[in-house]
Amino acid sequence: MNPRNVGEIENPDGQGTYGSPVCGDMMQIQIKVENDVITDAKFKTFGCGSAIASSSMATEMIIGKTIDEALEISNKQIIDELGGLPPVKVHCSVLADHAIKCAIYDYAEKNGKTYAGLEGFDPNADEDDHDEIIEE
Repeated sequence: MNPRNVGEIENPDGQGTYGSPVCGDMMQIQIKVENDVITDAKFKTFGCGSAIASSSMATEMIIGKTIDEALEISNKQIIDELGGLPPVKVHCSVLADHAIKCAIYDYAEKNGKTYAGLEGFDPNADEDDHDEIIEE
């Protein structure tokens, strides 16, 4: 009901956009990074309430975390922090998780950095390739 961190960051250090033409949800997450710590994150989401809630919670969870800590956040943790999502809306947390990784991937590419949490990550993968709950 009260999403946080809505908007855009001027000159973001990383930006990730991810969505699904199948469900219609699109997410953009932008990050500001200082000394490998995410100091700010903003999102813009076109989609249902669950998509907006997942984006908002994802940004709340990564602010103040190191890049490596943020990369460890799973869609299951986003669901848990939200207090649950209906099974038909789990894909919203997957989209948020993927958008975070896309933003960090963009940051890493711009700065010539590598992170273990991005190993094998494909920012252009279709949602169908990521449509599952990632268990810890």
